[in-house]
Amino acid sequence: MKLNKMFNHFFITFCLISLSGIASADSAVGVTDNTIVLGQSAAFSGPAAKLGESMREGGLAYFEEVNRQGGVHGRKIELISLDDGYEPDRAIANTQKLIGEHKVFALFGYVGTPTSYAVIPIITNARIPFFGPFTGAEGLRNPVNKYIFNIRASYFDETEQLVDWLVSSQHKTRIAIFYQDDAYGKAGLNGVTRAMDKRKLKLVASGTVTRNTVDVEDAVKTIKNANPDAVIMISAYKSCAAFIKKASESGRQTWFLNVSFVGSEALASELGTDGHGVIISQVVPYPNDPSFSVAMEFSRLLKQQKPKSKASFNNLEGYIAAKALVEGLRRAGRDLTREKLIAALESFRDVDLGKFHVSFSPKNHSGSKLVTLTVITGSAGSFMPFWYGSATATAGK
Repeated sequence: MKLNKMFNHFFITFCLISLSGIASADSAVGVTDNTIVLGQSAAFSGPAAKLGESMREGGLAYFEEVNRQGGVHGRKIELISLDDGYEPDRAIANTQKLIGEHKVFALFGYVGTPTSYAVIPIITNARIPFFGPFTGAEGLRNPVNKYIFNIRASYFDETEQLVDWLVSSQHKTRIAIFYQDDAYGKAGLNGVTRAMDKRKLKLVASGTVTRNTVDVEDAVKTIKNANPDAVIMISAYKSCAAFIKKASESGRQTWFLNVSFVGSEALASELGTDGHGVIISQVVPYPNDPSFSVAMEFSRLLKQQKPKSKASFNNLEGYIAAKALVEGLRRAGRDLTREKLIAALESFRDVDLGKFHVSFSPKNHSGSKLVTLTVITGSAGSFMPFWYGSATATAGK
């Protein structure tokens, strides 16, 4: 009897130790003695391809520089990027592949609201960090999801500033909206409506476009008939460019305003001479602004690594997101697990990434509230910033 009890005791102890080992190994999945593997699903083909390419370019620029200097606690960062074409179903398949087949440690730099929304159940179930998505959707911010960390300001922040500038500074109250008929467009629509309601105003018209198309004729007709002073646009660069060109044919002077996701440089390129005067809100600094050292740092590094590439708002956002994630990895220590990374990120209090400040807490996973307003100038698609907000986000209490 005593021998049986002793055997049972040792057997149970052995099982507990084994299970503990399995849990420990699982929590450190994607981490070896020499590497940390990250995964990304973004558009690298189709009408939104430049957004994914830019986000990846900026992120890789920082990761490669960190690797050149020896990595994070001796580990090099690897980024596996898969193309989803800005389609939710493909993003789901990619995410399952990244987690199940590639065994990544964390997910980084996803591009788009519909694609990010689609994978929330997967990342929550897998308990895997989802860091720095290129979207300002409120559904990734409230309620706070333990595994989702946003660097950029929200669409609520951007649309509030656009409406405030139009109404308070320019006394323009006849405002219409053109939006992509999906989760992204509706997130922007909610932001604009919220800002208008705050000022006891109503939109004079709305028009939609299907994602990954440029079928804007009906939207142009509907909005033009309302005779708006300004049109706030919530879509990607090709459809926004198609709308602006079509709407401008009448010669009427209407102001066109976009949120940052549009892809500023891509939009300017698509518009050519029609781009002059188009306004875009931004959630990262102007890439050539010397008052933000992170912008200057990125411009110098990109020139060294890829002389033919140009610093833009989009690839700078990828760079800033990568820099913030690496700071979290450093704080998490050599004995890296996903839970330790989350705890390290939630310790961020006004972390200075180069005059761009990021704060997180257990109750707030929105790192920055910086919003700037820029305007496309001239036929060459140059940008001029004309309004800056606060670069510091306050951690949740």
